[in-house]
Amino acid sequence: MTIPTMVKKVSDTVWEIPVTYKPGMLVPARIYATEKLLSEMDAGVIDQVTNVACLPGILRYAYCMPDGHWGYGFPIGGVAAMDPATGVISPGGIGFDINCGMRLVLTNLTYDEVKPRLHELVDSLFYKIPCGVGSTGFIKLSRQEFRDVVEQGAVWCKKKGYAWAEDLVYTEEGGCFEGADSSKVSDKAIDRGFDQVGTLGSGNHYCEIQVARPENIYDPETARAFGFTIPNQVAVMFHCGSRGFGHQVATDYLKLFLGVMETKYGIKVLDRELSCAPFASKEGQDYFSAMKCAVNMAFANRQVILHRIREVFSAVFKRSPEDLGMKMVYDVTHNTAKLEKHVVDGKRREVLVHRKGATRAFAPGMEGVPEAYKKTGQPVIIGGSMETGSYLLAGLSTGAETFYTTSHGSGRTMSRHHAKRMFRGSKLQSDMEARGIYVRSDSWGGLAEEAGAAYKDIDSVVEATELAGLSKRVVRLTPIGNIKG
Repeated sequence: MTIPTMVKKVSDTVWEIPVTYKPGMLVPARIYATEKLLSEMDAGVIDQVTNVACLPGILRYAYCMPDGHWGYGFPIGGVAAMDPATGVISPGGIGFDINCGMRLVLTNLTYDEVKPRLHELVDSLFYKIPCGVGSTGFIKLSRQEFRDVVEQGAVWCKKKGYAWAEDLVYTEEGGCFEGADSSKVSDKAIDRGFDQVGTLGSGNHYCEIQVARPENIYDPETARAFGFTIPNQVAVMFHCGSRGFGHQVATDYLKLFLGVMETKYGIKVLDRELSCAPFASKEGQDYFSAMKCAVNMAFANRQVILHRIREVFSAVFKRSPEDLGMKMVYDVTHNTAKLEKHVVDGKRREVLVHRKGATRAFAPGMEGVPEAYKKTGQPVIIGGSMETGSYLLAGLSTGAETFYTTSHGSGRTMSRHHAKRMFRGSKLQSDMEARGIYVRSDSWGGLAEEAGAAYKDIDSVVEATELAGLSKRVVRLTPIGNIKG
């Protein structure tokens, strides 16, 4: 992308687009990126983030994170905070895979201990955690039981024996967004989701065995606080969300909002994908409740997957999960809208923060950060491609500039269709194994879509994130085993 002349450089990692750029903009737009990352973004990012700046009730700026790329309505990496009284809620600012998120789990095993059993571990994970489009889980629920799950989230899992008490402590919002009301969810959404708890899904969702090598510890003190205390310590990271259930919730309300947005509320948007409703309206509140159900489904989904991961490691190493030190570091969401309290124009007030492909990154001492992390700030997980590695970071006080929001991943540079034309899944698998990464996938095409070259350089994205003061690097995690849909 050629950077438009109206884009003003605020700093080496902040670029501002003024309200004069496009008729209807209520606030400026800001993109957080190095000049190189900005120039590599598709032109649709600027068009989309400035469209977001036109939404009623938006506060301060429309934002895009360093991993930003073109998405549905909002750019992926898009952030917008709304005045709850005058602003809107937009499914396009949350995404179809509601509460797609990341979870990181420790072990007290080293690379040398895991390497001889890596194939067995990956094969067992692939068998135990269903992957791919339409996959179903081992938990058999009635539709009514599933309604309990989506209202209770990880709390339901704890009641059923799929969670340790401390798992909830180290999950954002305790693993449950309060106020979820399954009566606001369609029967079609229930039908799509009731048999998918404990499944990974497809696309960029994965479960990965990783190593924290000594040379990749950037902040030893914070790393120790997060549980990384052994050289070449092995951890497990996984990425998934609310599956078909969340997709249907988003689809249902996008259609509903298109029917009432202009005729009932007189709201006009520059892109139909930004269909919305006043947050304070009945339709807006109904969607907020339904969205929380999808958020909770995703929390439960990741919790059950963690249960299966613990089972696999326990079976392979003939030791209990407790003895293997399989504690959670954290579970972070992206693709949500949340009511949070932030300082705006010098006053602390409640705002509705849309995060689309973006992650909460609360600073040290903030309410909502687990007690064990009060001094360090909230753990932040930024996933890279299966070939390159991922990062564990920590929130910073300077993150207040973006309502304490940071990047969520490396971000695509190539469409899935293009990646499938460029790469062969079978060759990719053999090449990765030659480099010490054993991967299993539900399909060769799905594997090709996720080639490392289809993504931005994770190191560049994280460097920009840190330079911008959004979060700081703690540990870089190197992949050695991976399962994908």
